[in-house]
Amino acid sequence: MNRSSLALPLAAALVGAACLVVAPAEAGTHVDVGIGLRFDSRYHHDHYYPAPGYVVAHAPPGAVVVRHHADPYYFHGGVWYHGYGPRLRVVVPPVGILVPLLPSAYVTLRIGGAPYFYANGVYYQSAPGGYVVVNPPAEAPEAVPAPPPPPSRPEPIIYPRNGQGAQQTEADRQECNRWAASQPAALNDASVFNRAVEACMDGRGYSMR
Repeated sequence: MNRSSLALPLAAALVGAACLVVAPAEAGTHVDVGIGLRFDSRYHHDHYYPAPGYVVAHAPPGAVVVRHHADPYYFHGGVWYHGYGPRLRVVVPPVGILVPLLPSAYVTLRIGGAPYFYANGVYYQSAPGGYVVVNPPAEAPEAVPAPPPPPSRPEPIIYPRNGQGAQQTEADRQECNRWAASQPAALNDASVFNRAVEACMDGRGYSMR
């Protein structure tokens, strides 16, 4: 499903400072907008990201450390970072690396009957322990984003009854959303989807209002 996210403060500041006029991007393209940024318009994802090769002094606050063959990578907001001397550089992640959470903004695709998740030029699939980076499927250029279930009420407030932290709460919410979408009629009836999410979250120790 397409989900809204907080705009990257760095991206907004850099775009404003650049004073650039960017031509509309064609579907399935990345457009470099200068000063280390690019605009990802594939599947109407429509987000700015630091371009591969962009160097930072340290990982953003809240970045997740992921090890791939004992080699540490840092993941934050759909952007992957890897060591570059004493600093970090934005990179394309290796196929097979596993991350526990999807970024807050992504596109859900169904390709060849299988679900894929897309953000910042990278394709993910569900795997034990989170989401694994995979090669782009051959049918990717023709894929169409799956529409999100229609909302029937405002976004509920989630209260962790057992003191779960923000990262655990988000992980449980994503798991419950996936489980709810698999229930009969959930994708055609928002009330079924919402009730399934609430039942799942309640079973994991959350109250929803």
